[in-house]
Amino acid sequence: MGEDFFLNVNCKLLDSGKITIGDHVFIAPNVCIITEEHAMDVKQRLEGLEYARPVTIGDNVWICAGALILPGVTIGAGSVVTKDIPENSLAVGNPCKVIRNISQK
Repeated sequence: MGEDFFLNVNCKLLDSGKITIGDHVFIAPNVCIITEEHAMDVKQRLEGLEYARPVTIGDNVWICAGALILPGVTIGAGSVVTKDIPENSLAVGNPCKVIRNISQK
């Protein structure tokens, strides 16, 4: 975790895989950051195959309440994030999508 990090209430961090959090990151209530995954193939899943992929959160990020961040994702901010979000982006929705670039203004 970087400097000036704030984690609000009722958050869950499942960190069998590495979770990296940058500086000045604010995480709202009820956020889940999950690094664990089960196999998509039913046979493998029933055999108990489980693995983990890292999650990376950059600097100056605010993650809104109730966001679900899935394994292997690098993000800026979002709701339900299933893929990387570019720097300086505003991303919202379910599934999370980039709606615009955040300018200096």
